[in-house]
Amino acid sequence: MSYQVLARKWRPKNFSEMAGQTHVLQTLTHALEQQRLHHAYLFTGTRGVGKTTVARILARCLNCETGITATPCGTCDACREISEGRFIDLIEVDAASRTRVEDTRELLENVQYAPSRGRYKVYLIDEVHMLSTHSFNALLKTLEEPPPHVKFLLATTDPQKLPVTVLSRCLQFHLKNLAPRQIVSYLESVLTAEQIEYEEDALWQLARAAAGSMRDALTLLDQSISFGEGRVHTGAVTDLLGTPDHGLIFALLEALAGRDGAAITTLVANAAENNPDFERLLSHFTSVLHRLAVAQTLPDAVDNSEGDKEQITSLAGKLSGEDVQLYYQFAMQAMQEMHFSPDRRISFEMAMLRMLAFSPDVFSRAQADPVPEGEKKKPELTISETSPSDNDAVSEPATRHDVPPQIEQAPADDDAMNQIPVQSVAPAPDFPAETPEPALDMAAEADVSVGEGPAPVNPEGGSQPGKIESSDWDWYDLVQRSGLAGISGNILWNCVLSDRQNDQLSLTLDQQQSALYSTDHAEHIAHALSDSLGYPVTVNISIGELNQESPAQRRAREKQEAIAALHQRFHNDPGVKALVQTFDASIEQLRTEYERF
Repeated sequence: MSYQVLARKWRPKNFSEMAGQTHVLQTLTHALEQQRLHHAYLFTGTRGVGKTTVARILARCLNCETGITATPCGTCDACREISEGRFIDLIEVDAASRTRVEDTRELLENVQYAPSRGRYKVYLIDEVHMLSTHSFNALLKTLEEPPPHVKFLLATTDPQKLPVTVLSRCLQFHLKNLAPRQIVSYLESVLTAEQIEYEEDALWQLARAAAGSMRDALTLLDQSISFGEGRVHTGAVTDLLGTPDHGLIFALLEALAGRDGAAITTLVANAAENNPDFERLLSHFTSVLHRLAVAQTLPDAVDNSEGDKEQITSLAGKLSGEDVQLYYQFAMQAMQEMHFSPDRRISFEMAMLRMLAFSPDVFSRAQADPVPEGEKKKPELTISETSPSDNDAVSEPATRHDVPPQIEQAPADDDAMNQIPVQSVAPAPDFPAETPEPALDMAAEADVSVGEGPAPVNPEGGSQPGKIESSDWDWYDLVQRSGLAGISGNILWNCVLSDRQNDQLSLTLDQQQSALYSTDHAEHIAHALSDSLGYPVTVNISIGELNQESPAQRRAREKQEAIAALHQRFHNDPGVKALVQTFDASIEQLRTEYERF
């Protein structure tokens, strides 16, 4: 006997064997049990989700010799002949090959005659949207008022192309794409029955590649069995599909979490050896990032629909919410750039390097490393100001106006990478400069909504967290010096110190920031505060309304006050005033990157 492909061999014979589509099967089952039968059914959905299969099972339910039932016997002549495709009263039509109106009229000529053997004469028209307009017109009258012994079962992948007059005459059922979990479960049952050895990770790869189509999944399974010499294992499926293992995405995210650039380039190089579809890989990468964001925001909402719940949960604790959002933004940008890139691998690798280079805590880590002696530090842009009281030092107004705007550079300290470069119109050299104000440390005033605190600051100019004397410390200063990042850092920055009894600290967390809080964070916070204080402390955190300003609120307030002061100094600058007066100019206020978010 010739070999029968799995997609045909394992086609369901009754509703109980179907995978998914519960909403459709439940409706049909109740209708059959209550004898509430319609004369025309329309099944829609993408390829391979079971439209024709459901229609054939329904035909068996209508013509089973045991009676109209939702559970056909499968042994009577009618059930067997329908399964084998030779039942005389089941007329299957491929509308893609019979689009002419003459074909439709010829088909409908026999509608008036009673069925030869079965209870109903069933017309199963596949890809019905391919019929011509005249064919639909010829079908309408019969479709609306067919003889009592006739049932129409229509299937299509494109219901938008059907005339509304046809749609209104049918009961419509939309079959959904199957979730990877449903496909994996079905493939496991098939392989178990076939007594074929398999690895679960390989089945997850096949399920994701099938993109919701059970027929495609079974076809790929057939192919992978042949490729793997009678067994389904992960390595063979990876080579067969030509796309890297789903584990590569988690390996890349682990490398990003560890800030390991060498590991990232090695992983991309190894993946490139199989010539993968980097656009598809990046699409899967964004899908995992979405699941990570859900896990961080709503941990209870994470399911195992992709077979990676354990990995998602683990990674959610290693990456901050800010990192995940930033990575997602870079990934989406890279997907757009891929269409213009000569090599998609370059776009993918550049996206990974951007994620590594622009992670918020990379700069903080760079500051924590001492600068080797003899190396030059990077310059930063600073503001040069003049005193309004020294205007008489200029002999002619024109001298002030003829000097073009300049940007003055000054050596940066170790916090240069965390400061926002600010450009300002410099005065003419003839102006005596007033004593400059202290540099504005915008890193310490970063927006708290991203979930991380600033890098710890050493009062002597370094970035190593210094010990705080137990007899004299400030809560805001302690939080800032702790250097705690991620979700725990966000929680700490939104807490106020409500009570302190020796080595026991009682904190109150702002109830508006409590969505991500769990008892595990209290342990991380206690450890960080103990390192800063120099002795062990315990932390008790309660949630409630704050009766004082939290460190996060203070940081946001000071940031806004600093920006407002900076704007005021700019407007009062003599050079700016002279430019406005001479050229009848106006100052248009542009928002900084920090003010946009």
